[in-house]
Amino acid sequence: MKKNLILSILTGLLLGFSWPTNGQSLLIFFSLVPLLISIKRINGNNKKFKNLITFFVSYLSFFLWNLITTWWIYNSTEFGAFFAILVNSSFYSFMMVIYRISLNLIPKITSQLLLLSMWISFEKFHLNWDFSWPWLNLGNVFSESIYFIQWYEYTGVFGGTLWIIIVNLYIFNFFEKKIKKNTTKKIILKASSLAFLIITPIIFSILIYIRNTETNDEIEIAILQPNIDPYNKKFKSSNSKLFELIKNESENYITQNTKYLILPEGYLDDGLGLNLKNFTNSELKFEVDEFLKKYKSLNLIVGAQSYNIYPKSENSPTDTANKISDGRWIDVYNSAFQFSNNYESQFYHKSKLVVGVEFMPYKKLLEPIIGDVLLDFGGTIVTRGIQNKRTNFQSKEKFIAAPIICYESIYGSFITEYVRFGAQFLIIISNDAWWGDTEGHRQLLSYSRLRAIENRRAIARSANTGISAFIDKNGEIIKTIDYDKKDILIGNLQLENKLTFYTKYGDYIARIALLLFILTILFLFRNFLAKR
Repeated sequence: MKKNLILSILTGLLLGFSWPTNGQSLLIFFSLVPLLISIKRINGNNKKFKNLITFFVSYLSFFLWNLITTWWIYNSTEFGAFFAILVNSSFYSFMMVIYRISLNLIPKITSQLLLLSMWISFEKFHLNWDFSWPWLNLGNVFSESIYFIQWYEYTGVFGGTLWIIIVNLYIFNFFEKKIKKNTTKKIILKASSLAFLIITPIIFSILIYIRNTETNDEIEIAILQPNIDPYNKKFKSSNSKLFELIKNESENYITQNTKYLILPEGYLDDGLGLNLKNFTNSELKFEVDEFLKKYKSLNLIVGAQSYNIYPKSENSPTDTANKISDGRWIDVYNSAFQFSNNYESQFYHKSKLVVGVEFMPYKKLLEPIIGDVLLDFGGTIVTRGIQNKRTNFQSKEKFIAAPIICYESIYGSFITEYVRFGAQFLIIISNDAWWGDTEGHRQLLSYSRLRAIENRRAIARSANTGISAFIDKNGEIIKTIDYDKKDILIGNLQLENKLTFYTKYGDYIARIALLLFILTILFLFRNFLAKR
């Protein structure tokens, strides 16, 4: 058991220390091997409770991985941190139990195919259910190693997951047989094959990178990083004062050539936020219009809380509406707004919400049981509303921008919808101050680079406390504003109209994996019944 624990801990450490932004990504290719060896040892002994032991050993690995990489969640929500780390670790552990069971029922190669397809299927599932938390999907690990994965424009991050698991299984199969039984010739052949598996995709990636160096049409964009403490200072300022800050900070930087001025997520957040039904007649809208009259081509994009109030009713008018004390209902949104001179205002409501912070998962089932204990964000305890379809922002000059809000930038196939609808570049607005100066904000910035590569779209990213940045279509970070600094960033951003293979076809690798998983599970179940 002691050896199994050591192997388990080694897997956890290799996974954790491979992760961005300070990790060494190449460690990921060896990370699962110790755990696979441990599971083989458990399966081969005569002890009882093999499934329980497998779960425990696996859980230790994945707990260490989750703890090392996402401990910073604790800074914003203690409950959320414990829930994410403890529960997420269990999902992966259950997969390893299923894999161990399969070793006794189907051929080894089929068991490994089951593990591969099951892991990818789970990652896809983890993108789409109410407890979605894809932060640790394996393909994300290369977000700081962009020269390795330029081919993500064809596969998305699932191509990375596929690559990682195949290499780990190959190494495991190499060590499964005693090296002493292999001739020198066989060892050299296997080592060469391993090198081929790792190096070939990297060479292919570099060739793609060289091909993509050409430049396209560019526009000038300004990013404002206000550096406001969300826990204290922010909620003491009115929207009018916050907008006055925009004018004061930007007027010496923006020109008639500046096409966009971008502010972070939730910047205008006074009270309940902006009333969507009467905002056009509000004092704030008048102030915005007066400011934009100075700049004929300027588009102001700013994050804001907004809301809709509905009449009294017994039943909720939407799936996300919250009942208020007088019997009416309210939808509160985490929104992005685009304001332009003599052009219709546009808005988008964040649709990928943070579980337990912005919405209650399985609300109809859980709310009667636990109340609103999971929800506590910025002093407001409500489930946020969403919109089902992506909305791009279009300017008078026909520039098309994708408004992406914070957590949404983790979701690859989600972002492709904006691009398929015509987005020429991506705008990400975020407020990462909740986590403090930890790996949280650095990882989220790093994941944005994956979205640039997948879609070949440049990115302008505005984060409240940082790191704000310009990212080109190859995932290179061009300019930044350091964390915890108030500043404004001016840069040129490339426009692109072509669609990548991944943008067109999305997570096809995951869909294929799901089919293989179903087939191998059916094969496993058939053999299980045959042995009874």
